[in-house]
Order: sequence, then C-alpha cells, then structure tokens
Amino acid sequence: MRSVVITGASTGIGWAIAKLLIDRGFAVFGSVRKQADADRLKTEFGASFTPLLFDVTDEAAVLAAGRQVREALEGETLAGLVNNAGVAVAGPVLELSVDDFRRQMEINVIGPVIATQAFGPLLGADPSLKGPKGRIVMISSVAGKNGNPLSAPYCASKHAIEGLSESLRRELMLFGIDVIIVAPGAVKTPIWSKAEQIDLSVYQNSPYLPALNKVMAFMMKLGETGLPAERIAEVVFEALTAARPRVRYQITPDRMRHLMTATLPKRVVDRIIAKRLGLLPLG
Repeated sequence: MRSVVITGASTGIGWAIAKLLIDRGFAVFGSVRKQADADRLKTEFGASFTPLLFDVTDEAAVLAAGRQVREALEGETLAGLVNNAGVAVAGPVLELSVDDFRRQMEINVIGPVIATQAFGPLLGADPSLKGPKGRIVMISSVAGKNGNPLSAPYCASKHAIEGLSESLRRELMLFGIDVIIVAPGAVKTPIWSKAEQIDLSVYQNSPYLPALNKVMAFMMKLGETGLPAERIAEVVFEALTAARPRVRYQITPDRMRHLMTATLPKRVVDRIIAKRLGLLPLG
C-alpha cells in the first residue's frame, strides 16, 4: 500500500486530500495540532489513517514524526509528502506587527522546509529504502503569482513557496524525487471564514480601515463561494500519480479574472484594485 504524509489534515484542503487518497487505496499519515482532532480523524478515516501530532513550526516534533513514519514504513519508501498546512494573515504592511508577519512566514514557509527535511529522505533520498521514488506536492495559491493589498504576508509566503518549490525540484532531481506545485484560487475552507475573527480594533484610527473592512467581507465571501476542497484533492491525486505531472497546477473558480490580472499591464491592475478598495489618493 502506498503511503502519503499530509500536513494540516484536520480540516479544509488537507482533510479532503486525506479522504480522497484513503478512498483510492493509500495509507495516510496526517498532521494535526490537537489530540481531539487526531481522535476525530482516526474515527472518520479508520485504519488507513495515522495521526501525527505536531505543529509544523516545531522542528523537534516534526522530526519525531519523521522517525515514527520511517518505522511504520518498515524499509519502504514514502509515496508522497503534501505540504498543505498554512494560515492567512491580513493587514497593511506599514501597521501590521512584525510578530504577525513573522508568524505567517514561520508557518507557511519555514514549516514546509522543516517537513521536507523530516520526510524528504523517506521519499527516496535515503538509498537504504526500497520502492519507487516519492513526490512532494506544495500547496501554493494564485497569490503565489500575484500580490493583493492588505494581505501581503500571505502573498509573500506563497511567493516564497513558489521559489522554494522551483529550487527544490531541481535539487531533488539527483534522487529522482519530483516537486509539484498546486495553486488554488479561493477554496471553501476555514482559512477564509476565520477572517471574521480578525481583530480590526487596532486599525480604528488607520486610513486603511475602510479598505480592510472591504477585504474582510470579501474573504468571508470566498469562504462561502470558493472551489470545493474536493476539487483540489483531485488535482493533488493527479500530481501524486500521473506518469507525467505538470510542474504547476493552477485551479481557479474565475479563470477570466485571473487571466486579466496576469495579462493586463501592472499599473492598470493596480488602479482597478485600488479603486475597488478605496486606495486611490484623495483629491
């Protein structure tokens, strides 16, 4: 049975990927941060699911999970690592706390690095293991190719994932391990619905407050109207199993809007977005 590690498996995209892979015959090791989630997923998914209890920023815990997976594989290779765990931090760069920005990068960028170092050898970089080489799937975003105002930390983290993945793919050619980016647009997951929990009181005297309110409302709408997480899971399955996978899959609910963003001159896009959010200069 082929085995895959998925980070951030408790809800959203990670949960959908775990369910689809188990339904198609994989054994899944899924990371969660809470014992309650580990118990719940074990009940939901059954014997083919093994919870791994760690926060992706806790290097010691992730390395311990790597040893746990190695022991369970009994000398066989891991078929895949899906670096999915992440959060979205919003706010204007001029006023956002550096700690919040740092937390965004620690979870969304350093976390995948830690997980890749812990589980990468199991994909076939360790020559003592037997079996086909595995693959790494990096969950990026359309924000990995575009920068939206008032969500710079998230966009910066996904731009970093794009560069990390490109470099890593070329490095791991030495071992026959592929690295594939999956870059969704808006997805119906808690990452967006949590926007309503963001405390905007710290921005009550900020010139950005009206635009922030519009961005928060838009983020909550994305949590309701985005792509189903199961769609992303299907693409991850293809990335893990296709004979000739692409290096990057982009899946968006509104292809025309993203095409315009990618093809129009940057200054034109700047003004369209700024006008919509009220970010044009006064007077």
